Order: sequence, then structure tokens, then C-alpha cells
Amino acid sequence: MRDGKANLKDSYARIQKGEAFLVNAHVSPYAGPISSITSPRRTRKLLLHAREIERLTGKTKERGLTLIPLKLYFKNGRAKVELGLARGKKLYDKRETLRKNGRAGSRAVA
Repeated sequence: MRDGKANLKDSYARIQKGEAFLVNAHVSPYAGPISSITSPRRTRKLLLHAREIERLTGKTKERGLTLIPLKLYFKNGRAKVELGLARGKKLYDKRETLRKNGRAGSRAVA
């Protein structure tokens, strides 16, 4: 990550059994002399306070929100992930986006 070879595209955070995980984030392996054989897209555990996990669990279950990683950065030598709560698009929003992009032909949008 220090080389700037991390990608958050298509990644999200999930809470399972009282623990938070970052899923589908691509972090390239370290290119130094010590190379461990790990998958760059493996699930990574996030360290959060219990109160934060409880709050996020409630919001994701009650309101149907999703945890999205917004930014990766370093602070005091530790990698941090900024998480945001997002709501998915409704069907009519998706159709409008496709129309704006000029991709709404004769095919059905699901």
C-alpha cells in the first residue's frame, strides 16, 4: 500500500459475527525481499471499536445501507480506511443513468 498500489474499486465492507471485514479490495503484494504468497484480493479484517461495529450493524440492517470504503491513508504508521454508508440506487434511478449515458436501447433494464 505504501507504493500506492491499492485499489478500492468494487470493494465494500461487511460485518460478520461482530467483526468488520474489507472485501474485494485489491492491494498488490510487497515487492521487497520478503514476499509472502497471498492473494491481492483477500478479505481483510478491520479494527473498529465495539461501539462503532454495533452502530454500523444497526444502520446496515435496519435501513438497508451498505458500507463503502472511500479512502485509504496512513496515520502514525498504520493503514486506515475511511468508510461511508451508502444506499443503492432504485430501479428508476438506474434507468435514468443509463439514458444519460446513452446506453438505454431496446434492452430491458433489471
